[in-house]
Amino acid sequence: MPLIRTLLYALVALSLTGCFQSRKNTDQLCKNNESLECNKMNVNDGQCRVARTDVIWHRHQAQGDVSERSKIEEFRLFKTYQKCLELASQIQPIEQADLKALRYNALVYTIDEQTRISDELTNTSAPETLYFLWSETGSRLARQQFLRLEGTGALETSSLQYALATYYTTRDKEKTIVLLHRALELTAKDDLNVDIIKSLASVNQSLGRYEQSYTWAMVGRHFNVPIANDNELRLLYPFGDTTFTKLNSKANEIISSIEKGTYQQSYHQNH
Repeated sequence: MPLIRTLLYALVALSLTGCFQSRKNTDQLCKNNESLECNKMNVNDGQCRVARTDVIWHRHQAQGDVSERSKIEEFRLFKTYQKCLELASQIQPIEQADLKALRYNALVYTIDEQTRISDELTNTSAPETLYFLWSETGSRLARQQFLRLEGTGALETSSLQYALATYYTTRDKEKTIVLLHRALELTAKDDLNVDIIKSLASVNQSLGRYEQSYTWAMVGRHFNVPIANDNELRLLYPFGDTTFTKLNSKANEIISSIEKGTYQQSYHQNH
């Protein structure tokens, strides 16, 4: 027990040392780089330190990088920081009367920076950026431009086919399923977006295609998608044992092809 306690103390001390060193490095970075605007992010506040540090270091590492990918990453980091600040703003400071005001100012700054970034991306023609502006900022113009690219070949990636499918989910379920299958066909080995699997299960369920829905639920289970337990599944899908065996076999075939990066809808017709 004394040895275990000693080891635990050592680990805690090492962790605290690492945290202190990280803070010291960030403070020094801010001191040496006024262009990072750390002074507008309330750097002395113990709340939201991780999210704030992520923004600062990304800005530092991205200096000179004007790519849209870098700007989108900065936007998302600011978004995470904003969410943390919104929670922190509800905490009533005990000792520092002006801390609430500083947190509010930092919150306003994060929102302003997200607006700045989205404005800088307005003239984009890249489909990934158009989808980002549509999904993250609600830009109708970006949505229109993105949808105009349908059928041109510009959206022939797994992520963009899935993005297109999300648009049609409430408009055309048959087309949604086609797009989800295409997204799977374009999925590289070890790069699966499990939301595709979940969507195939739910959309088929909504269409009353219970065998297909069950099959995709089983595929999802293999890829760690939370689903109902076996007893609940038998209530949801009142099939006979023969049907369950057939569908489980089909699910295993699909799983194998996804893991190999060789999924083809034509091979798995009716699913």
